[in-house]
Amino acid sequence: MTKQPQRKRVNDVKGCSLYNRPSSSGRDCHAPQVIPDRQQATALKISESLIIATWNVRTMLQKGKLDNIKREMDRLKINIMSISEVRWKGAGVINSDSHKLIYSGRNDHERGVGFILDRQTSLSLKGYWAVLDRVILIKLEGKPLDLDIIQIYAPTSTSTEEDIDAFYLDLEKAKKQCKSQDPVIIMGDFNAKVGEQRMDDVVGPHGLGQKNERGERLVEWAQRNDVIVGNTWFEQPPRSRRKWTWKSPGDGSRNQIDFILISKRFRNALLISNSTQC
Repeated sequence: MTKQPQRKRVNDVKGCSLYNRPSSSGRDCHAPQVIPDRQQATALKISESLIIATWNVRTMLQKGKLDNIKREMDRLKINIMSISEVRWKGAGVINSDSHKLIYSGRNDHERGVGFILDRQTSLSLKGYWAVLDRVILIKLEGKPLDLDIIQIYAPTSTSTEEDIDAFYLDLEKAKKQCKSQDPVIIMGDFNAKVGEQRMDDVVGPHGLGQKNERGERLVEWAQRNDVIVGNTWFEQPPRSRRKWTWKSPGDGSRNQIDFILISKRFRNALLISNSTQC
């Protein structure tokens, strides 16, 4: 990733120091690649437990939403929270209290993805690449290897095949920025169902429901890219809130559409926590 220097702006009304950005309510420009701070990144010990979660927050335009997410992170002791449907314009980085938010959006308040890092983890941030409003990559300096994490927000079931093709092309672009020897995690709202049947060493036996066409596409992509659907390998009680990640209005149905994909050879080295918005 090409690194570009940052210019620190004055604080916004929430007391967040801004890097190459106006305030959080009016992001209108795009800075796809930057380094987060001027000091050298502090290396994470990859062998230690790192709690990572993904959450479709629906929107972060609501007053107090960022503070609510930070409280949930602190309560659940989450180090890295990846988020979908940020709905902020442009791309950038802000500091908010002891957390760092990295985001990628479009020119209107639709879609958008991002990450929120706790203080200790944010010290390891080497850089990020805001591909588009559906894909963002961060790189964390680690020992013995760096850690690459990609957050996605896939097109919904009403989207066209062209939209799906474009999404996977953008995902491929992000993954190609990751070194082959480094562990890679891909997480977020895939708007797909992979089902509850085990498939080779890609999909585990602890999924939910029936696989659909979008799920087939996801599984095929995972097979080609040597990753597993991580949260289908961890058993949860049948009625557990951790089993499903989405429910329809009125609670008529519950599905598992948010996933964490992990490099196959690193599956036993990572502690996974999945947290999602219904």
